[in-house]
Amino acid sequence: MLKYKNLILRPGLVGSSGFNWREHLFPSKLTWAASCLNAVDPTAIKKLHSRVQIQHKGLGDSKLSYSKVVEPLESNRMIEENGQDSYDAAMEALSSLITSKRRGDGSVVSDKYDKLHRMVMYIKLLGLEEHIAGLKIIHVAGTKGKGSTCTFCEAILRECGFRTGLFTSPHLIDVRERFRLDGLDISEEKFLHYFWECWHQLKENITDDLPMPPLFQFLTVLAFKIFACEKVDVAIVEVGLGGTRDSTNVIKDPVVCGVSSLGMDHMETLGDTLEKIASQKAGIFKPQVPAFTVPQLSEAMGVLQEKAKDLMVPLEVVDALDRRKLKGKELSLSGDHQLTNAGLAIALCKSWLQRTGNWEKLFQHADLEDNLPEAFLRGLSTACLLGRAQTVYDSSLKSSESDGVFGSTSGDLVFYLDGAHSPESMEACATWFSSAAKEKNQNQSSTQSLSSKEVWSNGHVQPGKNILLFNCMDVRDPHILLPTLVDTCALSGTYFTKAIFVPSISTYSKVTSGSSAIPVGIPTKDLSWQFNLQRVWEKIIHGKGKCARLICKLEILMLSQ
Repeated sequence: MLKYKNLILRPGLVGSSGFNWREHLFPSKLTWAASCLNAVDPTAIKKLHSRVQIQHKGLGDSKLSYSKVVEPLESNRMIEENGQDSYDAAMEALSSLITSKRRGDGSVVSDKYDKLHRMVMYIKLLGLEEHIAGLKIIHVAGTKGKGSTCTFCEAILRECGFRTGLFTSPHLIDVRERFRLDGLDISEEKFLHYFWECWHQLKENITDDLPMPPLFQFLTVLAFKIFACEKVDVAIVEVGLGGTRDSTNVIKDPVVCGVSSLGMDHMETLGDTLEKIASQKAGIFKPQVPAFTVPQLSEAMGVLQEKAKDLMVPLEVVDALDRRKLKGKELSLSGDHQLTNAGLAIALCKSWLQRTGNWEKLFQHADLEDNLPEAFLRGLSTACLLGRAQTVYDSSLKSSESDGVFGSTSGDLVFYLDGAHSPESMEACATWFSSAAKEKNQNQSSTQSLSSKEVWSNGHVQPGKNILLFNCMDVRDPHILLPTLVDTCALSGTYFTKAIFVPSISTYSKVTSGSSAIPVGIPTKDLSWQFNLQRVWEKIIHGKGKCARLICKLEILMLSQ
């Protein structure tokens, strides 16, 4: 989603809808990208990828005995631009692991072994079995918020002084985003080193019954390889899909487990009821390993409690974080729903610290009931996760003002980005967007003079225009997602003046006038799904009910790679 006032686009802008990042996994060249920067930094787009790496010395004692197969990378060797070890070659190799199988398809890569059996065999081939058992892991499942919860956990424990490893999915721009060490995406050099080690070892040992792993299985094995080699003190691992049969569920003895908010999603794979979905998520529970969850609907909570009882798991339900405990600080991840994720992360981190013997060393007299340790506050206020309720300001698009306030062409472009793809997350996204857009308009009204902005004839300041830039995968139901978005925004008095439906990867070429030459040689892109989204949108705005209040100018933008 994006909102703008007096928008002036520049040629060559490459963007993504923010609603589907899975289809184009490994772009090698992009015109612009997003990075882990302060969401309210007005020069964010100019500072992309300018990072300073800070190493944190871990307090936990490592009990791992590393063999040669998991030596950390110490070489400063150069990567040949077009050689076998180049980044483009690695992306091409990874792309070969993408299968055409759709979610819910009962077929498997090999009939002889199930997914988890294959994962165990891949781990053995890489000599990682013993080393994974030594990792001190926080394992998190859920429908909504598991990525945010994991990100909060990583930031908190890093601020406590530990060397952290974080594995999440999907990535937004670069596959290396899935692997963070000490809060930063793994370097290209280290990624290539570990990637090719895993690739060659597996490639040399594949058989008809044990072929190369599909994409997510390979990335999961690679994450374990990286964390073992880099000797992290804590590994925070986000479940990919479900729990019971997820590739990450080869973790046998985590320190603590968490389940974030549950809802109806991935039903073609996990089941068509909340009870079935909850059962899959609870599959990460391990005997007598503490687990934490957030308030759930009764159908889901009953299943979690029953599973916990069967495995003698101490399951605790934690409340959302009370804002007063932040002592005036703000959560770095926007939206009221993040208070729930933050509360879960705090409980998981405290349990991890206690079970590893570090709580008493660091916070012997701390009482989380009343106050959060300063390290926790720093983590909660600095955690970064791209594409989740993220605001990106770009003030570089201002042009010279024309005469008079009515003809002004000056303005800021503001991107509100979120990857919502379920009804529940879409509602949370819409609530956040409405609040953020209103706050910006109010701030502009109080800080800018009328001479620098457009005004209505009655003297009121004209609000910025809200444009929806949208896409979703064809396995999603736009008949549910779009009405949820529009209705929730309408309840807050927020409306869209235009809707643009784009493919997952798209480009923009500026046409300045009707006589401008239209670029030739652009590959034809199948826009049938985008036209389907347009038809759904038209039914919404011309229908009855809350959506009928929306007056929208439709536009389907023909964008191609």
